[in-house]
Amino acid sequence: MTRKGFGLRAIAIGGLAATLMAAVPAAHAQDKVVVFAAASLKDALDAVNKACEADVGEAATVSYAASSALAKQIEGGAPADVFISADLDWMKYLSDKKLTKPDTEVKLLGNEIVLVAPNDSKVEAKIDKGFDLAKLVGDGRLAMGDIKAVPAGKYGKAALESLGVWSSVEGKVAQAENVRAALKLVSTGEAALGIVYATDAHADKGVKVIGTFPEDSHPPIIYPVAQTADSKDKDTTAFLKCLQSAKAGALFKEQGFTVLTPSN
Repeated sequence: MTRKGFGLRAIAIGGLAATLMAAVPAAHAQDKVVVFAAASLKDALDAVNKACEADVGEAATVSYAASSALAKQIEGGAPADVFISADLDWMKYLSDKKLTKPDTEVKLLGNEIVLVAPNDSKVEAKIDKGFDLAKLVGDGRLAMGDIKAVPAGKYGKAALESLGVWSSVEGKVAQAENVRAALKLVSTGEAALGIVYATDAHADKGVKVIGTFPEDSHPPIIYPVAQTADSKDKDTTAFLKCLQSAKAGALFKEQGFTVLTPSN
């Protein structure tokens, strides 16, 4: 695929994100809990949201995007009640600016990052120190989330640097606005390989996992959750409680997440 093609896809993804964000203010007018959540949570959190509807009294409105984009939206005044980040850094970013309620901040979930290929790919990999990732990618692209902002991209770059292979593939990287956009590039065959969360690979039948990155090659992958400082919805506390319940935990585990919180 040409660089122009990747640019057009990035523009399309950006338009989708803008559409999702534009829908949020209307949700508050309907007095619903509004959740800003990392894109990698979509399948699991959609199921959890449905399961929690009876406990909360309504289904929350969830907007999915890169944690970085969502944090910036909240900083800019977007009316969110709950923020679920794919890393600790973006939660700290908001917390340091007094934009979360510190007593509600919880380390909710854990994850892994994996190397994926299109389902019909013949590529095989053994991920270890100095493995020849550049050869595996060949003339294609390595899809990743934005390495400076998107948590999955940051974890992926850290892993490749730790394994000593980043410099060999840096010029082959196709950076995407969020991890699900990177996943899409692989599942559609527009990228030869991609680095995504294990849970993303589980959710897309168009890709297959060809290797898992060693846990010690990158910082721990932790998804924190917190209520925003400006949250006004009366049902937010009930939503957060359900999010940490046994039934929610079971649904997160079905999608491959590690549950870090004790069940309520």
